[in-house]
Amino acid sequence: MGNLMGSWRYKEPSTVEECDSTWETDSESDEHQPGGEEEDSGISESMSPAEAARGGEQLEHGSPQFGDMMESSTRMKRSFYAAKDLYKYRHSYPNYKEPRQPNEYRNLRFYLNKIPLVPDGIYIEEILTKWRGDYDKLEHNHTYIQWLFPLREQGLNFYAQELTQDEIKEFQSTREAKRRFLLAYTIMLDFFGIKLLDKNGNVSRASNWQDRFQHLNESQHNYLRITRILKSLGELGFESFKLPLVRLLLEEALVEGTLPNMRHSALEYFVFTLRQHAQRRALLRFARRHYQPPENFIWGPPKKKRIPASISTGTRMVKNEVVERSVAKARSPREGRNNAEREMEDMEERKSGEWKLAKGAKMLQEGRGRVVIEEYIETIPL
Repeated sequence: MGNLMGSWRYKEPSTVEECDSTWETDSESDEHQPGGEEEDSGISESMSPAEAARGGEQLEHGSPQFGDMMESSTRMKRSFYAAKDLYKYRHSYPNYKEPRQPNEYRNLRFYLNKIPLVPDGIYIEEILTKWRGDYDKLEHNHTYIQWLFPLREQGLNFYAQELTQDEIKEFQSTREAKRRFLLAYTIMLDFFGIKLLDKNGNVSRASNWQDRFQHLNESQHNYLRITRILKSLGELGFESFKLPLVRLLLEEALVEGTLPNMRHSALEYFVFTLRQHAQRRALLRFARRHYQPPENFIWGPPKKKRIPASISTGTRMVKNEVVERSVAKARSPREGRNNAEREMEDMEERKSGEWKLAKGAKMLQEGRGRVVIEEYIETIPL
């Protein structure tokens, strides 16, 4: 019954707005710009599912052609493909059904050096001791990444088994597996030109950063690998490691200019692997300050619709006066009528007043509202 109710409550998101909850909390009072206006996030112009199907994979792999197309468009759009993918990840894959057959915990056994990865037949200890610094092997072998960084979703290597919730719990409580996992993480960071500084996940440029950043900027299929690594960090108990890495990559892409081709993958994918709203907001505020051209930044808070000051002031004054008159009527008994009759008449007057007020505000936008509001004010009994 519990599973049935859980399935009933879940609604598959169909728009970017439904996928992205970054700006939906009540702590956004500091999102206003110096001029008092919030920047437009561009969310209302997000890609449709059909557009995402055509362009989502290209964006995920950092296709230069797709990037050029987005840059040349008059108005950039967010990828629904990316938003939905990260939504499912952050919400632990709603409606995902765990395998019914007995789980062998193949990912955990691989990290305990009991079974090799398939199809290559390589054990984790060989990777950890012999692959560090072998950049050609790390670049051109495409079967190991699903074993080193498992997820609760199927990757390109169909021999790799998806994680289950039970295996995740077991992995997180196995010290040897977590130790090897961090070693695998440092090997991939070194491949990218980055080094792990401490057990808190802080990172910085490695000594080989110039050559590796140049390679990373040109070999954009590695952006998909980074997305997978970030997801896996979160699944296996290292959620706190994501923020330092994504912050560094954003800084290199937007401030230092060493990874310019990465910026859209970082903003569409890397940032949204973080499960905490506040962390995503902090990264997006940082990116917004450095993004060029600034008018194309589409990941900020949605722009709130504001009523012009003249309409806002006029309607507020009328509304206040209506409220005052209603209060006065409520406090002044009328002869010959009981309370029920008096309340019925007050309700009808309020409805009529609200209708006229709404009509006046609408017509004021068309240049005729002031007369309507003035006529309505004259109808208020003095």
